[in-house]
Amino acid sequence: MAKYPPPEELIKINYSTPVKSWMDTKTPFKPGNFSYPGKPDILKYLGMPNPRVWSPTDDDWQLPPDWQRLVMEKFRSLLKKYRSFKVFMDICVRCGACADKCHFFIGGGDPKNMPVLRAELLRSIYRGEFSAAAKVLGKLAGARKLEEDVIKEWFLYFYQCTECRRCSLFCPYGIDTAEITMMARELLHEVGCNINWILEPAANCNRTGNHLGIQPHAYKDMMDFLCDDIEDITGKRIRPNVNKKGCEILFITPSGDIFADPGIYTYMGYLILFEHLGLDVTWSTYASEGGNFGLFTSDKMMKKINGKMYNEAKRLGVKWILGGECGHMWRVINQYMSTMNGPADFLETPVSPITGTKFDAASGTKMLHIAEFTADLIKNKKLNLDPSRNDNFISTFHDSCNPARGMGLLEEPRYIMKNVCRQFYEMPENTIREQTFCCGGGAGLNNEEFTETRLRGGLPRGNAVKYVRDRHGVNNLACICAIDRATLPPLCDYWAPGVGVSGVHELVGNAIILDGEKKRTTDLRQNPLPGMEDEEE
Repeated sequence: MAKYPPPEELIKINYSTPVKSWMDTKTPFKPGNFSYPGKPDILKYLGMPNPRVWSPTDDDWQLPPDWQRLVMEKFRSLLKKYRSFKVFMDICVRCGACADKCHFFIGGGDPKNMPVLRAELLRSIYRGEFSAAAKVLGKLAGARKLEEDVIKEWFLYFYQCTECRRCSLFCPYGIDTAEITMMARELLHEVGCNINWILEPAANCNRTGNHLGIQPHAYKDMMDFLCDDIEDITGKRIRPNVNKKGCEILFITPSGDIFADPGIYTYMGYLILFEHLGLDVTWSTYASEGGNFGLFTSDKMMKKINGKMYNEAKRLGVKWILGGECGHMWRVINQYMSTMNGPADFLETPVSPITGTKFDAASGTKMLHIAEFTADLIKNKKLNLDPSRNDNFISTFHDSCNPARGMGLLEEPRYIMKNVCRQFYEMPENTIREQTFCCGGGAGLNNEEFTETRLRGGLPRGNAVKYVRDRHGVNNLACICAIDRATLPPLCDYWAPGVGVSGVHELVGNAIILDGEKKRTTDLRQNPLPGMEDEEE
């Protein structure tokens, strides 16, 4: 890990009220609190405005000559298109219920990261342009004019929001601050102010079918490498179907799970599960990404990236789609799919071919979460499991923001873990389930240059992990999100050293007893199983 202030320095947080009004406080750009802007070639590829080389620390951001007109025209169009956006601009009473709910405010103390004030950055322009009374009263009515400093302020703070929606849970009016952030980012796109960590994955997905830009042949090679590892561990050769037409199920998971530790072990868990079941399932090297960075870009990009999964399902002639452990994929599917790409009437409501369970909750999207699928298998006693194989892990569970708050997937992962692990402990009640704290790197903010702010934002989650580490000896934080599996390891290393990170289906893969497997002496990471240390030597 790069050098950052030690935890004892980072927790010296100043929550005092600023001397000046927030409207009179300049935007402080410094290393560690902003993400690098979109590269010109990426913007050109995506057909986005104002491609150029620039830095947020520049005095001149090289905005278009008519940038104010562009922003306000887009503002008007968004207000017209989304009734919810206008409602969110109008109904906030600034009660402060959300003020201390944002992990970035808790970990950093900047008042502009209070969700209510972050929204005011946008709402103040709304009042100044669309309210006759506010135009006259100005600051007295919370209104201001659109100036270049406002654009800079938007860029900093709307790219310090992970769209986790924890604040919305506590809002008495149900204002969805994540959607306010989404609208603000669309406004920033109009003048070419965006970040590369979002746009490049979106461009890769548009070109190759996954965020990482992995070509189909390379994806297949990586699958084969993981099958080699499974054969070394279990003695069984798995030969998954790839791009096969006519299978019952298409399985789609984030590309991060095939690319890097610790996601690859979750990917291996999927392969072992499907082999154990003899499932009629195919993978795709074209729809090789469940994640959707379009959610952090624009409605058009979100629709296009989501549509590729359904287009591939139609091409392959499957009956329904099974989705892997991902975060934002499931918010898009659960909350936007039906009105965005639906109806998926060429597919069938998912029915487990193993248990016969019909998943009516997925009747609209025709797509089922792997945790729901596996929990049903366990409930119906269809898996041969040895939970003692996970005895090296003393686990807790991190509720990923989008599956938890975006689709209510709270019990199924826990049910799985309690059946594949013998040591499981919950973090404090106000840090889990619907009230879960974000990893600090969602919504496209899991980049290296933003790490110090991510660590600050990760303080609430890190503190909860540290609590169960110290109280129960927890050494593993399981989750069902690929971005979490990328961002939580450095967070745990920083705030709760000694705690590793895994996917839930890595633990499932460890516990499954395959028919005809050799004597298992290691887990999927090829670490000795409990009691097998001497045999490995």
